[in-house]
Amino acid sequence: MERRKFLKTSALGSVGVAAGTLAAPAYAAGKRRLKMVTTWPKNFPGVGTRAVQFAKDVEAATDGDIKIKVYAAGELVPALGAFDAVSGGKADIYHGVDYYWQGKHKAFSFFGAVPFGLTPFEVVQWLYFGGGQELWDELSGQFNVKPLLCGNTSMQMGGWFKKEINSLEDFKGLRMRIPGMGGEILKRLGATPVTKSGGEIFLALSQGNIDASEWVGPWNDLAFGFYKIAPYYYTSVFHEPAANVAAGFNKEVWESLSKSQQAIITAVAGDNHQKSVAEYNAQNIIALRTLVDKHGVQLRQFSPEIMKRLAEVASDVVREVGETDELSRRIYNSYMETRKNCMDWAEIADEPYAAARRLPENYGEKI
Repeated sequence: MERRKFLKTSALGSVGVAAGTLAAPAYAAGKRRLKMVTTWPKNFPGVGTRAVQFAKDVEAATDGDIKIKVYAAGELVPALGAFDAVSGGKADIYHGVDYYWQGKHKAFSFFGAVPFGLTPFEVVQWLYFGGGQELWDELSGQFNVKPLLCGNTSMQMGGWFKKEINSLEDFKGLRMRIPGMGGEILKRLGATPVTKSGGEIFLALSQGNIDASEWVGPWNDLAFGFYKIAPYYYTSVFHEPAANVAAGFNKEVWESLSKSQQAIITAVAGDNHQKSVAEYNAQNIIALRTLVDKHGVQLRQFSPEIMKRLAEVASDVVREVGETDELSRRIYNSYMETRKNCMDWAEIADEPYAAARRLPENYGEKI
């Protein structure tokens, strides 16, 4: 799909039908027809196509009893209007990352992405075995939403920059598209964070409205063509080691489903999360080779000094979000307990293995 086709379905600025004009969900017995609004451009690789696949998988798993019609950002509501549409009962499901809703409650960022936080499968550990899902249900339930983990963009990249970032001083005055807690971190370093949906980024970069942008990773970034404007691609992720994609159901719609249907949809969502991580890992390395070998993209890393300072500021930012209220405190403490356990285990098991795997130089050569 060509970049301009993605831009035509851009999110926030797109002209769409207001949420208030949509028909309320129907609770007819038997076959169900549900509407899902997304935060993604139509047919966008990975997140956009995964939303469509989730709908197809639910229909197949329920033998057609539940059919989900998918609307890309701007087709029914703007990208960042998806949460309100579902919360208010004007749409049935949203497909997006929950840090977009931090204006509703700051703690939503814990279920989207946390700087220097959990990796995709560590998130699963927290949700399933660390009490995370129950806390997510409690938070989202305040807004009439039942959340399910439904996808993940895997380890992201540090972003695209028109100029190199060689010191902390280079962040001062920088206008960068970066949402969530990552944006607050850069703000404290003197940058100006800007929240824009995916379909708006290329135009903002090309017109000089922003100087840099993070989006996802090589697969999605290649599709948007950022390399045409910003030649420096930083690999040093700090803000989104895992961007968790949620399928958020209107709570009344969710509770109107049978226990069997709920179990099927939950299983399908989990399967889509697993496959999305695998898909991103497979596609990212292929896309990165194209960016470097064909388009001459220059890979860079933030210096140890920069990463250390980013981590220090991140610690303050994340803790402050955890101090928002009593629920935020419980979410913060639960998340950080899992983070510590994961880091302790990785130091013993994963990190030594990763180092050892690189030792045999000729291991795995084609024969």
